[in-house]
Amino acid sequence: MTNRNLATVCTFVLAAVATITVHAQASRTYVDGRSGADGNIPPYSGAVLVGDTLYLAGALGTDENLEVPDDPADEARNVMNAIRSNVEAAGMTMDDIVSIQVFCTDLSQYQAFNDVYRTFFTQEYPARAFIGVANLLFDARFEVQGIAIKR
Repeated sequence: MTNRNLATVCTFVLAAVATITVHAQASRTYVDGRSGADGNIPPYSGAVLVGDTLYLAGALGTDENLEVPDDPADEARNVMNAIRSNVEAAGMTMDDIVSIQVFCTDLSQYQAFNDVYRTFFTQEYPARAFIGVANLLFDARFEVQGIAIKR
């Protein structure tokens, strides 16, 4: 390949990357977006919608006072309700979720989580990982994050 041809190819590739980048930036929608310099507002959005794909931030099952319920099932319900809230705010349903990661500080709560989790879906279940971790914020047992793609 000559230097001229290489330069043409490089110019084409750079133009394509710039076009893709501009399109991706222009099509972002922030769900439960947080902005500003207020130190009391956590520095993240609940979800980001890019095209038909929704990227869900990690959610905890704490109550409105950031306290963890005594019953693991109540905490699991809270965390899945938080996920559902962000999914629905983006105009999707829980059945649009394609991938979920569950972080859990006590793997003996696997079945308690599953008993609640299965009630949130009416079609196929998303791909999922259930990952044991040492600690979560606010001493939560569960944190859930995921990806949804509009059907």
